[in-house]
Amino acid sequence: MAEFKVENLSISFGGLKAVSDVSFTVPSNAIFSIIGPNGSGKTTIYNMISGIYKPDSGKVMLDGENLIGLSPDRIAKKRIARTFQNIELFKNASVMDNLMLGRHIHMKTGVWGGAFMWGKRSRAAKEEIVHREIVEKIVDFLDLQSVRDQFVANLPYGTRKLVELGRALALEPQVLLLDEPSAGMNTEEKDNLRIWIKDIREDYQTTILLIEHDMNMVMGISDRILAINHGEMIIEGTPQEVQVHPEVIKAYLGEEQ
Repeated sequence: MAEFKVENLSISFGGLKAVSDVSFTVPSNAIFSIIGPNGSGKTTIYNMISGIYKPDSGKVMLDGENLIGLSPDRIAKKRIARTFQNIELFKNASVMDNLMLGRHIHMKTGVWGGAFMWGKRSRAAKEEIVHREIVEKIVDFLDLQSVRDQFVANLPYGTRKLVELGRALALEPQVLLLDEPSAGMNTEEKDNLRIWIKDIREDYQTTILLIEHDMNMVMGISDRILAINHGEMIIEGTPQEVQVHPEVIKAYLGEEQ
């Protein structure tokens, strides 16, 4: 299980400070949420963690190793997975194919290696069986059996969000970054998602970072919460501490009201 730390992370775009001196520690197997108004720097923090942006200063530490400077694929190999605010799936591929692509860092023969098998005893064939068994468990876990062979393009938005979550789980992450996973979901889907996130923490022994606008979900499942505005930290604390902080009410919760 992984302890995850962000230390004094900062980045500017065109001279404008997008994130300024943000620090937090996520204990192993915790659910840690980042909240703030639109444009406050939440997704930018994720982009620095996952290697898409290189910060001007600061560190991203996983079990004592600084990940800054690593490419996104090397960070994925450290078993840091993420979902995106805008769904990033292969729409003209099936649910199963999308989930299998989440296994790419674990494949010795390559994503498409199984397409060139010479007999069932080949290494590629044996490897694909192992990966498919793992993916089948994810299909069962997220109740995706009824859509497993459908093209993603034909699925409702809420189901696509679940497929993207499943693909992230296929990486077997130590750290899972969820970026607005409930966006576009109805009330029932959100209630199910809340249970799944808790189950992921327990069943997969995963440290979870969550960006989410649904305050009921955030307050209901988070161990700790970081509130930011204009790229700067307002408070980091328990849900009870955060929701009564006057700057949070002014900057974010008041927006909901």
